[in-house]
Amino acid sequence: QLQLVESGGGLVQPGGSLKLSCAASGFTLDYYSVGWFRQAPGKEREGVSCISSSGGNTNYADSVKGRFTISRDNAKNTVYLQMNSLKPEDTAVYYCAAVQLSYHCGNEYDYWGQGTQVTVSS
Repeated sequence: QLQLVESGGGLVQPGGSLKLSCAASGFTLDYYSVGWFRQAPGKEREGVSCISSSGGNTNYADSVKGRFTISRDNAKNTVYLQMNSLKPEDTAVYYCAAVQLSYHCGNEYDYWGQGTQVTVSS
């Protein structure tokens, strides 16, 4: 089976940090662009960040620029999302997705994870 599994979510206070992981199983991520998305209750799914297959190119939504950092370790078949200075409005289910392209930052991906809950609250 070809799967992506997110982990690292949880409850954190405003101003805190979390690091999410997106691990692939059944295939290797070496030639895949990966994106992070999030969806809050009552809202549409929102693109958060994306990264090229080599890790050399990245992009971020305006709402998270300067606070979130996407990275990858292809040897570990894993992509990360470091989230700092978290705000209550960051509360959402976070998903990762992959597509076999060198660099892609749209909404069209072939593989999706099940999501991990991030809650920012005092």
